[in-house]
Amino acid sequence: MTELDCYALRRLVREAGQALARAGVASPDADARQLAEHLLGGPVLLADGAPEGFAAAYEALVERRAAREPLQHILGTMWFRGLELTCRPGVFIVRPETEVVAGAAIEAARAVAAEEGRGPVVVDLCTGSGAIAAAVAVEVPMARVWAVETAPAAVALARENSEHLAPGKVAIIRGDASDPAVLAELDGRVDVVVSNPPYVPAGAVEDLETERHDPDLALYGGGGDGLCLPRAVVERAGALLRPGGVLVMEHDPSQAAPLRAASREAGFAKATTGVDLTGRGRFLRAVR
Repeated sequence: MTELDCYALRRLVREAGQALARAGVASPDADARQLAEHLLGGPVLLADGAPEGFAAAYEALVERRAAREPLQHILGTMWFRGLELTCRPGVFIVRPETEVVAGAAIEAARAVAAEEGRGPVVVDLCTGSGAIAAAVAVEVPMARVWAVETAPAAVALARENSEHLAPGKVAIIRGDASDPAVLAELDGRVDVVVSNPPYVPAGAVEDLETERHDPDLALYGGGGDGLCLPRAVVERAGALLRPGGVLVMEHDPSQAAPLRAASREAGFAKATTGVDLTGRGRFLRAVR
């Protein structure tokens, strides 16, 4: 039985977008549409209407989003470089700017495959949901990928995502990314280390949804400047990488110069800052 015809459905979605805008949601119309399509199982514009019970269920989802629950938590999914990943509360929600970071690591891995004709060895430190590791495994089919994460919930989700998207191609290791004993057997043999570590400076989270819903363990890098863990990742990467190997690590724009200096102190010969799509210094690229 149809509860709403197509015109009433579209009016309901339009009104939901207006409600989300009043609540301060950054992309209200897009979010309202995605919530509707989540319930419909297809595009709003192609729907002849909505089934019985849709309006009440949709209102409940819109209210959750208006309360600033992340859209990804409501949908249970998030997108990264064209991959649909499972998303769950308690694990960091991957951000669009990280796609550029992953792209730099993928480019470095592809260069190894092209120049040396072998599968590159890639390590993802602080993998979180496994988004970067899965993207590398999918986009560089020859790559052998290891991913390290300390939080149990994130380890479980990373394994789930990698097995769904790149079965058998990513080894998820539970451990401290800065611990020299973790993946010690790969020391001096890795072609690319990529990392999106916790790096937020103390008290610097400004987004309400991030502050409420992303775990502190995945956000704050330690110390007032947030650089404790990023510096430790640079040190660990220096041990893992072979000569000529590449480190790609996301950071806060304010941390670009200190991390270039830290990489030189750790024995990297070249250190540059890559920018995100807004032109901000977003990641360190350093050559061992």
